[in-house]
Amino acid sequence: MIKRKQRIPMRDLATMAIEDRETVEKNAMNGQIFNIFKVLAHHPKLVKRWTPFAGHVLGKQTLPFRDRELLILRIGWLNQAEYEFAQHELIAKKGGVTDADVENIKKGPKGTWSEHEAALMQAADDLYENSVVSDATWAVLSKKYSTEQLMDVVFTIGQYNLVSWALNSFGVPLDDFLPGAKKA
Repeated sequence: MIKRKQRIPMRDLATMAIEDRETVEKNAMNGQIFNIFKVLAHHPKLVKRWTPFAGHVLGKQTLPFRDRELLILRIGWLNQAEYEFAQHELIAKKGGVTDADVENIKKGPKGTWSEHEAALMQAADDLYENSVVSDATWAVLSKKYSTEQLMDVVFTIGQYNLVSWALNSFGVPLDDFLPGAKKA
């Protein structure tokens, strides 16, 4: 992964207006506010409007957990988004994605996959490289997926492509609990 320099500092939430702080704090998990939200706290109106969509893609969509995480990790890898990849590697492994799967994600569609999972990798590559899922990839995914699921494939890749761009451009540092994080 490419190391990026931090361009936008993490905001001290105590300096924020109460309503804006509450908007950011709604994204806490187990009482912890991740570094991405400490950086995004510089733009609370964006956080307020972006998080419902991000929440849908992360937790309310139609794809199986494993498929969603494979897509997120692949687009994170393609973008060399260290923060995104580290966060979702941790999430994915808690849900059963293996070390071998993670190594295969780095290889993309050429890794050791079922036809369906190779098509998931290819969908991320197609969108990353050409801004469209190829007919061949679509046909394979259509064997198992409904129209809603096909739409969720595209929106998952798109959402995490956008997030990867933001993380890379802002230089969000890894959270302390992530492998590779600099310990204070």
